[in-house]
Amino acid sequence: MTTPAPQEPQAAAAPAPAPSGVDLARVALRAAKEQAKARGAAAQQKKQAKRGGGLRSGARADGRDPLPLGAAINRLITERGWEAPAAVGGVMGRWPQIVGEDLAKHCVPVRYDDDPDVRVLTIQCDSTAWATQLRLLAPTLVARLNQDLGHGTVRSIKVLGPGGPRRGYGPLRAPGSRGPGDTYG
Repeated sequence: MTTPAPQEPQAAAAPAPAPSGVDLARVALRAAKEQAKARGAAAQQKKQAKRGGGLRSGARADGRDPLPLGAAINRLITERGWEAPAAVGGVMGRWPQIVGEDLAKHCVPVRYDDDPDVRVLTIQCDSTAWATQLRLLAPTLVARLNQDLGHGTVRSIKVLGPGGPRRGYGPLRAPGSRGPGDTYG
């Protein structure tokens, strides 16, 4: 058996020969095409500036093309940063599905304070009994709303009782009277 002879490291590869003939022609042609393209683009911009400037509508889509109404509204909401208020507005529209028909008949969302430190949903109830019921359900309702809207959208719920009639003073009112206390307040 013969053992192969150890290979000696080869000398560094010879430098690439300088382009000549056909290679030079290809390089020159590529440079000429790029220069012509640049001149054409500059000429096109000059023409558009003379005609009134700006982009012209063409076959390709651009930012000025008409959009479906839903897409335009979603784009506006995203650009303005109205995601959370829009989501809470959707909750107010779907209130009966979220809390149930019975509770929705007696308790209505009034406003949402979207200050990042507060994030309170205010709910008005038509009787003190329903207001108490909603106060007991508040932690569950906050969890359900945050699951639907995203974590931290609603931090707490403020429950308002019914608003009573205007207290008038007259011959049948005792000074300092608060009226029937069970239903108002």
